[in-house]
Amino acid sequence: VYQSIVSNIDKKVEKYECLARLREDNKLLSPFYFLELSKTNKQYLRISKMIIRKSFDTLSKNRVPFSLNLTIEDILNDNMKDFIYEMLEVYKIGELITFEIVESESIKNFNKVLAFIQKVKAYNCKIAIDDFGTGYSNFEYLIKLKADYIKIDGSLIRNITVDPISEKVVKNLALFAKDLGMKTIAEYVENESIFNKVKELGIDYSQGYYFSEPNVNLL
Repeated sequence: VYQSIVSNIDKKVEKYECLARLREDNKLLSPFYFLELSKTNKQYLRISKMIIRKSFDTLSKNRVPFSLNLTIEDILNDNMKDFIYEMLEVYKIGELITFEIVESESIKNFNKVLAFIQKVKAYNCKIAIDDFGTGYSNFEYLIKLKADYIKIDGSLIRNITVDPISEKVVKNLALFAKDLGMKTIAEYVENESIFNKVKELGIDYSQGYYFSEPNVNLL
């Protein structure tokens, strides 16, 4: 499924995030219900490759910019890395792709992660750090990763209109990112008041139910 990421300046869709869902009895289940099980059953790699292949195939035809989630586990897996490089060679659409790195606070082998980032950037791909702002104590990581975007964690955005501390954290994250030449994306923008607040604080993009739910027919 796809969820739009929009510009806070004019509300135009800039790209789509590609997300995994499991269809069961005409319902779409989020990864919360199957991701850990897929790892236990050794199906995780197969599912991840399927999402990547389908995303490349669908969005290359439409020439639509899109983003894909990668865990540190994915990045350190040689099988997965070779598959990603192969897809980039075959489809030649690197300029359309942003790889969102999740669980980035768990990075232990910076050399391997940086080597991956340098390689995909050679294909003109971009890098985003997902869920930034909670559980992430070392800002030096962000500088080393040379990210193009940071996605501000939804736990901060959800409360931004009622919690002054969340507002201050988001404001300072936006300033920090701007100083480093990075763009910011607010996750979980679920209503107009949240959208107005993140726009006021200088966040560049928004993603959330205020604009669209993850939808298989969004494109």
